[in-house]
Amino acid sequence: MSDPSFSEVEACVFDAYGTLFDVHSAATRVKDDLGEKADALSDMWRFKQLQYTWLRSLMGRHEDFWQVTGYALDYSMRALDMENDSLRAKLMEHYLQLDAYPEVIDVLTRLKDAGKKTAILSNGEPSMLIAAAKSANIYSLLDGVFSIEKVGIFKPHPSTYQIAVDELKIAADNISFQSSNGWDAHGAAAFGFVVVWVNRFDQPQENLPAAPHAEIKTLSDLPRLLSL
Repeated sequence: MSDPSFSEVEACVFDAYGTLFDVHSAATRVKDDLGEKADALSDMWRFKQLQYTWLRSLMGRHEDFWQVTGYALDYSMRALDMENDSLRAKLMEHYLQLDAYPEVIDVLTRLKDAGKKTAILSNGEPSMLIAAAKSANIYSLLDGVFSIEKVGIFKPHPSTYQIAVDELKIAADNISFQSSNGWDAHGAAAFGFVVVWVNRFDQPQENLPAAPHAEIKTLSDLPRLLSL
């Protein structure tokens, strides 16, 4: 991966799920109730959630991320023979209160102190994003919480990334975009952002057009890239 100068970055925009918020923390909170299938359920839930966003975008049959998240959970519970209305309700409620990764508050604070604008750009439906940000105590550290609902199609469609440019009124090449999802990082790079792939899970690089400009393990390394 190339390692460009980040000296012209005016704003840092973050994917939400998997980047700022631990998507597996919902299942972790009810792990005793889920039993030995807890990890399998959480993994399948996340996989189907993403898969449904891509398939719905291709089909031209958009529904918001909250609905898609519910559909993905229903499929996963059915596939693992774990259907349970009470557990489903608990898991969906916990998805509104996901844990932020440990470094998130400190990194956002450092960025704000350095005069950088900060924002979320996510597939998430607006109210679920705001709920998660407030629950994780990061809402006050953000200049914007942007949802793809504004354009009605999921990432990595180019129109989704344009939202941040329009809302922040900052050119794409002056925006650093951070995502833990490789496909999202490639999509953002193809759009024109300066992209940092937060490779939390040691995944191999995707074979997709464009490429992230830098790779880090956690967001703790972001201030160093920005020379902060």
